[in-house]
This record gives sequence, structure tokens and C-alpha cells, in this order.
Amino acid sequence: MKLSDIKQILPTLENVEFQLENGTLVPEHFHVMEVGMITKNFIDCGGKIRKENVVNFQLWNANDFEHRLKPGKLLNIIKLSEEKLGIEDFEIEVEYQSSTIGKYDLDFNGTYFVLKNKNTACLASDSCGVPQEKQKVNLSEINKEVNCTPNSGCCS
Repeated sequence: MKLSDIKQILPTLENVEFQLENGTLVPEHFHVMEVGMITKNFIDCGGKIRKENVVNFQLWNANDFEHRLKPGKLLNIIKLSEEKLGIEDFEIEVEYQSSTIGKYDLDFNGTYFVLKNKNTACLASDSCGVPQEKQKVNLSEINKEVNCTPNSGCCS
């Protein structure tokens, strides 16, 4: 989800609610501790120089159980971040702590903002030597293609 997407969704909501991809809800008394832009400059395993930019939200749970972040307040924080930090319309990455700080992609399911699990991947698969994954084939489909059925004599 890009920053422009969340800015369109927030005015339509009564509450800001986050949910992990497994269905666990982020406690409703969370805080958005940071809104910023992270730039990552790196070299992939194939030697190519890359640059990635993401808008970063950091969620935090505190002991103030009566705290509720309203959509208008988050929208104001986003607008201030755009004005003061020059944040652009990049994909949003959310930091949220469970046993350690996790980084998540963001989606919206119509009710909750969903923290989607991120995965690592090789960005230079054509040059780093990792073999391509073999295509999985259902054996029952192979029999249909060959027209081989039991007692047909095709396997003898």
C-alpha cells in the first residue's frame, strides 16, 4: 500500500485498527511513534547497486489503555511528515514489535489495516547461481496428457 492509498482510506474510517496477517489484532491502544522515510542503498548478490525508498510507520503499545488513535490524527501526522520531511508517495512499511521488531507490508481488507509478512528474496537470480525452482506437476494430469489408463497396455 502506498502513502496515497492510506490517505484516501483514513477519512472513511471511524477507528484506525491494525491486524497481523494471522488474524491477531494489534491492541487498540497502540501509538504510531514514528512516520518517516527510509532510504536503503545496497549492492545485491549479483553486484548491482540498488536503492529502495519506503515510508515507515512504527507502532508501539504502551500502558495507557485508554489511548485510541483516530483517523484524523494519523492523517495530520502523515501530512506534517510530508511537509517537514519531504516524504513522497512510496510503499508503506510498518515496524511492529512482537518478540522482536518485525517489518511488515501494509494492506487494507475493508475493516483493518493488515500487517502482511515480508519475505526475503534474491534480486539477482539470473546471476547468483541459485537454481530456478522446478515446476510442480500433478501426476494425475500427466496421465490425462498421455491417455494412459489402468489395463490400457500403455505401460507394458
